[in-house]
Amino acid sequence: MVPLPRAFLDRPIAHRGLHRARDGRPENSRAAVAAAIAGGYGIEIDLQLSADGVAMVFHDAALDRLTDATGPLAARTAADLAAIPLRHGSETIPTFAEILACVAGRVPLLVEIKDQDGALGPGVGALEAAAAADLAGYAGPVALMSFNPHAVAALARAAPGLPRGLVTCAFPAAEWPDVPAPVRDRLRAIPDAGPTGASFVSHDARDLDNPRLAELAAQGVAILCWTIRSAEAEAAARRVAANVTFEGYAA
Repeated sequence: MVPLPRAFLDRPIAHRGLHRARDGRPENSRAAVAAAIAGGYGIEIDLQLSADGVAMVFHDAALDRLTDATGPLAARTAADLAAIPLRHGSETIPTFAEILACVAGRVPLLVEIKDQDGALGPGVGALEAAAAADLAGYAGPVALMSFNPHAVAALARAAPGLPRGLVTCAFPAAEWPDVPAPVRDRLRAIPDAGPTGASFVSHDARDLDNPRLAELAAQGVAILCWTIRSAEAEAAARRVAANVTFEGYAA
């Protein structure tokens, strides 16, 4: 287990950067990252993999919600993606390398590796390797995480010196329709923290009464949570979680 640096616990973490569409700061954009740095917040971002193996900072598997383009991000090259404007701003989709250059170690960076298997299975490895390559020589607090425990195991191989964790939740069927019920049932119990060497979990704030979290905390695993959208919700979450990932209010 590589310990999670204290920097990830001493300030709130801006979900997908400090984004605000009406101010021209789309989620996971350079502007959202710059605003979070200016506010002194930690930053959470998401990675997807381009067709030519480049780690891109983007949440969804499909382009439709966040751009005027359509179809899977994974079907396009990094050069193609870099030319696609993000909605609610004047920017295009950034690479992970670009965001690392923007952050430059000034605030902690929490990086979610989005599932590339499609069903939280073992079909992973390329995005994890691409992210690790981009992080070679990066100076600053960074931690890597994924919902997919196979991805976290791949991170252990690709970047053994970096802290890694699991993104966890109750895995409701309606929100995870492509994941088989036995897999969801297994992951709900968070059995992979030990085997993957996870030093933290980032858990769904709607499920913080899960008794497994107390067990993990007693074992020295840091408990983070997502996504907090009000000061009241933050106060409630902090009864369990050591830190919050937030959006939509001044944490």
